[in-house]
Amino acid sequence: MYDDERAPRRVVITGLGTVTSIGLGVTAFLDGLRSGRSGVKPITAFDTTGFAHANGCEVDDFDPADWIHRTEPAELGRATQFSIAAARMAVEDAGLTPGDLRERKVLISVGTTDAESRDLDLLVGQQLEHGPEQLDHRVVRRAQAGRLSSGIVRELGLVDVEALTIPTACAAGNYAIGSGFDAIRDGDVEAALCGGADAVCRKTFTGFYRLGTIAPEVCQPFDKDRKGILTGEGAGILLMESLDSARARGARIYAEVLGYGLSCDAHHPVAPDQDGLARCIEVAHANAGVKAEDIDFISAHGTGTHANDVTEAGAIRQVFDNPPPTISIKSMIGHSMGAASALASAACALAITEDFIPPTINHRETDPECGLDCVPNEARPARLNVVQNNALAFAGNNAVLILGRYEEAV
Repeated sequence: MYDDERAPRRVVITGLGTVTSIGLGVTAFLDGLRSGRSGVKPITAFDTTGFAHANGCEVDDFDPADWIHRTEPAELGRATQFSIAAARMAVEDAGLTPGDLRERKVLISVGTTDAESRDLDLLVGQQLEHGPEQLDHRVVRRAQAGRLSSGIVRELGLVDVEALTIPTACAAGNYAIGSGFDAIRDGDVEAALCGGADAVCRKTFTGFYRLGTIAPEVCQPFDKDRKGILTGEGAGILLMESLDSARARGARIYAEVLGYGLSCDAHHPVAPDQDGLARCIEVAHANAGVKAEDIDFISAHGTGTHANDVTEAGAIRQVFDNPPPTISIKSMIGHSMGAASALASAACALAITEDFIPPTINHRETDPECGLDCVPNEARPARLNVVQNNALAFAGNNAVLILGRYEEAV
């Protein structure tokens, strides 16, 4: 039981950092979401010779030197560069400086699927070509997964800080945001930079390709003729703080974090489980103090594979008598793995603030087995009070986040 000094704190989002294939920074990301921009292009991260198709959603025009000042960018893997850049963006977007955060107790929590697997691809190639004695040890050092969070600490010069890297695959961004919510709510930290980051790599593309789940051209979540995912990359970092802190400094508030739910149904290594996801949604609603009918729209995991979309739609209908509009931004930015649900959370916060629902692009005809209003092809004006962000991952890791419009009184 909390005493008066330890009453649970309300947690709000005051800064967003987004590195995506449809734009760098919150302004470009918002414009891309509103206009239904596509980030699809041929993959250039590795040699795609031998693959029948190799489209993806890579980040263009990203210069790490624009964002990384205290570390030599060449010492960092691409995912860490994304993570640091998004963190800097979030701090600036919140109207803070790194110096402001150095005076606070801070949590850094970054989720990932592949960490620096792109560099591991390089190491494998070097070993095959030259032998282990010729490995580039600079690449060995920068391939450490923990750098996704510790790199932020170093770049911002933080001192009173805990740094976590959470490897719960494609649900990791929501997991990381949940950890920040808990730490602020309980008074363990004063601010948190949380989200996810990943970079396109050969290992993951090849794995999905061998599973037969890579789409030949575009990603079409919930469409009758969908053919699979497109691998993407990027980072989404949210700056969260207590409501008292945000109000004291007159900060703009994007949204309030109402709660989240986690589950690990362990039903199958790769196939989602409808009952497991439905339970996770119900847990999230209970923890956030909302009911299904309160949800104004759902940001779905929505990968564009047959199994995921049908199972996720079934879980939604299992919980909701009348499902709200349900969209997938993966139609625009591809599946950015550990960054996916973090970027979707940023999209949800922007949707609340800007009064619109992002579209599901590349849509022709909704699959009757899904039977959802996926807001096809064009954004929709809407007053949103409570939104839900689904994240599913291999091994049955589910994480559902609930965000709400900030109101003075609960």
